[in-house]
Amino acid sequence: MTRDPGSLTVSDPPALAAPPRYVGYTPRRDGGLGAYETVLAKAGFAPVAGIDEAGRGACAGPLVVAAVVLDPADIKRVRGLADSKLLTAAAREDVYAEVLRWALDWHVVVIGNDQIDALGLHVCNVAGMRRAFAGLRCRPGYVLTDGFPVRGLGAPALAVWKGDRVTASVAAASVVAKVSRDRMMRDLHERYPWYGFERHKGYNTDEHERALAEHGPSPVHRYSFVNVNRVAVQAGPAPTDPQDPMELMAGVDPADAVDQADATDLVLTGAYGENERRMNS
Repeated sequence: MTRDPGSLTVSDPPALAAPPRYVGYTPRRDGGLGAYETVLAKAGFAPVAGIDEAGRGACAGPLVVAAVVLDPADIKRVRGLADSKLLTAAAREDVYAEVLRWALDWHVVVIGNDQIDALGLHVCNVAGMRRAFAGLRCRPGYVLTDGFPVRGLGAPALAVWKGDRVTASVAAASVVAKVSRDRMMRDLHERYPWYGFERHKGYNTDEHERALAEHGPSPVHRYSFVNVNRVAVQAGPAPTDPQDPMELMAGVDPADAVDQADATDLVLTGAYGENERRMNS
């Protein structure tokens, strides 16, 4: 190898040159939930958005996707922040309030069961992530997603394995999505109390399967799911319900969780059950 003293150009072929290493831009394993956001901010990619969903595996109710942007300097102020699945229901409500208090921006997209049946779960999931990100008022320099990559976001992105457990922004998004959806399922429990939505939130539990077999599918069940379709075939034509998607979003009011005057806009963006809620600037 030869090097020109007046230049940084190396004469080795590019294939033999070692790629640059930015040690200072490597997340520390002991850096806590904010390690990724801190490193990306140092690299010039701030602010960082995290995206996650709730309700993917449920056979009833909507799919809810949230995008949250946190300032790395405020992450430690979000008391109790963790993967929503590791928190109790009461703890999630508390963390939800903390996230909305400290977030630079957030956006929630709700996709109804009819859209899931028509387009497919994964298609709706990816589309929901794109819409949640596109709905942010600020322009994040980087996006972290949980589990699988999402193309077409319009910003550099990284899929992080178990991202809701190792990155603050994805953990925050998981909490916002989960609490938002749980509130909707409690509302649906008032309408269809015989299914037990308040307890299992539409997921496949023994209680839910027994209620499904006894009463047949409701208008908010996902008929594209095998267990629901099996019962639906036996029960006959699917019931209809002129449900107003505005009602489904009624439980996602940050004024109920945060003692502040931040207003929200509710924008109906598609067919039944597909809505967006975002924070005003």
